[in-house]
Amino acid sequence: MANLISNWMSWEGGVDLVAVTQPGLAMPNVIVHVARIVHTPVGSAPAGLIFFQPDPNQPPAVMGFISTNAQVGAYFGPKIFAGTPFEKAPVLAAQIEVNTSVAGQVSAKITVGGHVFETRLSALKPAELIQRAPAAMPPFAQQGVEAAAGAAELMVDGKPVSIIVPPVGISGGPAAVFAPCGVYAR
Repeated sequence: MANLISNWMSWEGGVDLVAVTQPGLAMPNVIVHVARIVHTPVGSAPAGLIFFQPDPNQPPAVMGFISTNAQVGAYFGPKIFAGTPFEKAPVLAAQIEVNTSVAGQVSAKITVGGHVFETRLSALKPAELIQRAPAAMPPFAQQGVEAAAGAAELMVDGKPVSIIVPPVGISGGPAAVFAPCGVYAR
């Protein structure tokens, strides 16, 4: 019997970074997951997820699903991330630029909530085909192509942010990865 899918999203040009800004944090306080274009049943647009909590003892400075299209951004929480801490995350209007034109590296620039986030992933390893089964987090199956990054940088509002990249991100794969294409389905 086939696995029936009720909710899905796919993307092209994904730049994903999960990190901490200080040793010993139990949970990441930096998440920048964006794609040049995300396709959903309600439309297609540049989109992603951002979480930036520079002081782990304070509320996040910026947190939510981001997109140039509010309808696409609003799809993610209830349809893809249902049952997770992100299910009720707000939707924020954002400008998202992804650059994949430099060999061996990718970058993203996100303007949202009065801030500018810039990520650069370099020393990309060879791309691999991935297939991950659903888990508690994330609650969706994943398929796609990923190239893990050997190095990652983050700048916020033009200033470098010191980050530590864990070996595994929230999606169960590398915490700093270029995902040229992929799909989440549940």
